[in-house]
Amino acid sequence: MPIHLVLTVIGRDRPGLVSAVSETITAGGGNWLDTRMASLSGQFAGMLLVAIAPEKADALVDSLRKLEAQGLRFIIEKSDEPAPAAGRALRLELVGLDRPGIIRDISHVLAAHNVSIAELESECVSGSFSGEAMFKAKARLTLPDDVHLDDLRQSLEAIAHELMVDLILEDNPESAS
Repeated sequence: MPIHLVLTVIGRDRPGLVSAVSETITAGGGNWLDTRMASLSGQFAGMLLVAIAPEKADALVDSLRKLEAQGLRFIIEKSDEPAPAAGRALRLELVGLDRPGIIRDISHVLAAHNVSIAELESECVSGSFSGEAMFKAKARLTLPDDVHLDDLRQSLEAIAHELMVDLILEDNPESAS
């Protein structure tokens, strides 16, 4: 039964980084399962999930550490595959004028309702008509079975009004198994 390695990697962005990491994983007997990667302000940042036989895990970690000589930094954790969080899958989207604290305030409401954030993406873009900085975010959430969707929606709409952002909260059938 394979185990999982959860890797975070960061380094100055340049061509060939993904190739070097993927070659090391394959050569070490790992299977690249899931990834989130981006170039952010000249830095390459990635999160990866790798499956590997338990007896090969330490050697793969050592091989990945050798890539640090090329300017990459790794955080690597061994993990058993967790059971999916029980609850209702939701999708959250918001957009509004950019200002500090939007994610802090929205995540505070989610935490108060015990809602798990499975995935979060955000970006700042130029408004199409005004040219002002607009903040956009998308999230996949898991609503616990004992929390009512209407209660969460009411709390999120109240904070969205304060933040002056448009917010959509709806079932996420793509996350259903």
